Amino acid sequence: MSSPDRDRLPPIPEEALSPEQRKAAAAFAETRGTPVFGPFWPLIRSPEMMLRASDMGMYLRYGSALPLGLSEFAILVVARLWSQQVEWHIHHPIALKAGVLPETAAALAEGRRPETMSADEALVYAFSTELQVNRAVSDATYAALVARFGERGAIDLAGINGYYALLAMTMNVARTALPEGTEPPLKPLTP
Repeated sequence: MSSPDRDRLPPIPEEALSPEQRKAAAAFAETRGTPVFGPFWPLIRSPEMMLRASDMGMYLRYGSALPLGLSEFAILVVARLWSQQVEWHIHHPIALKAGVLPETAAALAEGRRPETMSADEALVYAFSTELQVNRAVSDATYAALVARFGERGAIDLAGINGYYALLAMTMNVARTALPEGTEPPLKPLTP
């Protein structure tokens, strides 16, 4: 029986990569300008899926209808709802740099609805939590989001939620480890 803390799908040494994995790792590094990291280590077990996921992630982070700060805020919402430590660890500093207030992020980390959200963050929070928790978005929330960001914005935000839930699920299955010496940033949520 394995330890509940053991990384099930850790990074693969370069010499142990299959030819398909090696090719995918090279394409990933060329596109992203960085070697395979975090959620992509488990995904490299399916090289084509990893590359397609990476492409989708690049669009959702840098080409969506939402500004980067709101995208990063949505990613933090997803990471908290899935209790995904690595996702939070990666995106928390990016979100702060993109304008998410530290007290807003802290409330999310504690599993609370932040009182310090901007109007746009409150809209993204409502849409994302409804979608992740209720598996649907109310008419009022949908209409407000479309009025602010258009139909493309609604689809892009649904995509951000789905993509980062995919990565969270993948890393939760894989038990992807935080960098050595890093304390888990998220405490367990109590019902």
